[in-house]
Amino acid sequence: MTAAIIAPSRLRHRARLGVRIGLAALAVSAFGAFGTPAQARGPEGIADVAEKVIDAVVNISTSQTVEAKGGGSNTMPQLPPGSPFEEFFDDFFKNRRGPGGPGGGKGGDNGPPRKTNSLGSGFIIDTSGVVVTNNHVIADADEINVILNDGTKIKAELVGVDKKTDLAVLKFKPTKPLVAVKFGDSDKLRLGDWVVAIGNPFSLGGTVTAGIVSAKNRDISSGPYDSYIQTDAAINRGNSGGPLFNLDGDVIGVNTLIISPSGGSIGIGFAVPSKTVMGVVDQLRQFGELRRGWLGVRIQSVTDEIAESLNIKPPRGALVAGVDDKGPAKPAGIEPGDVVVKFDGKDVKDPKDLSRVVADTAVGKEVDVIIIRKGQEETKKVTLGRLQDPDKVQAAVKTEEPAPEKPVTQKALGLDLAVLNKDLRTRYKIKDSVKGVVVTNVDANSDAAEKRLSAGDVIVEVAQEVVSSGADIQKRVDQLKKDGKKSVLLLVSNADGELRFVALSVQ
Repeated sequence: MTAAIIAPSRLRHRARLGVRIGLAALAVSAFGAFGTPAQARGPEGIADVAEKVIDAVVNISTSQTVEAKGGGSNTMPQLPPGSPFEEFFDDFFKNRRGPGGPGGGKGGDNGPPRKTNSLGSGFIIDTSGVVVTNNHVIADADEINVILNDGTKIKAELVGVDKKTDLAVLKFKPTKPLVAVKFGDSDKLRLGDWVVAIGNPFSLGGTVTAGIVSAKNRDISSGPYDSYIQTDAAINRGNSGGPLFNLDGDVIGVNTLIISPSGGSIGIGFAVPSKTVMGVVDQLRQFGELRRGWLGVRIQSVTDEIAESLNIKPPRGALVAGVDDKGPAKPAGIEPGDVVVKFDGKDVKDPKDLSRVVADTAVGKEVDVIIIRKGQEETKKVTLGRLQDPDKVQAAVKTEEPAPEKPVTQKALGLDLAVLNKDLRTRYKIKDSVKGVVVTNVDANSDAAEKRLSAGDVIVEVAQEVVSSGADIQKRVDQLKKDGKKSVLLLVSNADGELRFVALSVQ
């Protein structure tokens, strides 16, 4: 089965072997399948928009030198049996054999470095020669060139990139007057509004397509600040970095991703909204880097079970699972177990909302943060710090440990629990700073297994009370059952001391 996927190379088009493709002409009636006049299929003014902005849209050409490795460019590509291209590639690679066989060296050794070329799109936002595009269009490039609509090719320099939003700013010296476009307000977009995409699909040059806004604030889990505009305007490989216009000719997005089983447009494309782009571009032009706000907390979703345990109705907000000792949240009095429901006057529905609004807030600004603690709202004043090392990904890496031989002291919630001692710290490589009750085994059929608890995890709190033994945990669970609770909230630490909340059924 072929599944729809996000194109791995985003929308950048990499030049490959030329293959002749036959095109069949199709006669199309001026009336659609249901007798709709052709002019009713779209609004008037698209041609005016295209004529107005086409000269501000550019092609981005990059080149990169890569090492030729065995099994790389000289290796026959994997093709389905019976593919019409099979014979073509077979002949091509046979004819390329050098003195030791395919690959040119003895036994197919690595050949000399080779150059690869890529093509994408971009647009001019300043007549001094400032261009916006996607980071993945120019990533790892040795040379970047901007190709204007009239074919003029000019070498460009990189001003700065932001990998988190996949945006980049380039600068080149114009040889003649340029046309620039301005940003519009993506927040004013409505579902069904018409939009126009212009770019360089499949290296065909300035291509205009139109469609509607299919969705807003789309989170496709491609990055920490996802909030894409989804459109059905045809965008393909090579459209990366190109602009998405409204009917006023203002840029309301940067075309970045498609979802497709074949790599071609199926009417599901995503653009970074202009509201995000403007903030990133301003900082890249001013500093050459991003300076994002930092709260200093680790957060997770408020599930229905967690909401029930914390008495939060309806489930909402971002649950604070941990607080950085050196972060701004610590002196402000924010603690693990707090649920952030509003930040600087903006509602927080889920963790992504909090991540985006914190990142967009100026470093050093004092903001009001409304939290829910033990069922009551409280307001904390926080002065934001600056997020450091934005590309650093923190991940807890667990290693499989052999089944414990030491008898456990208590069973509860499908867990085998033991008092944390020196031997268990050594076995599971648990830091000295971690306190609580260690999990030594998990029943495979339990709710705990479904919630991904594993041997070596340490239970720090149960129902927001500190525990030090399996008996403490069982006592708290028994009390919650008597109180009619359906779940119990655990604060769990991994071996490195990183915390998270887990709600387990007590039924």
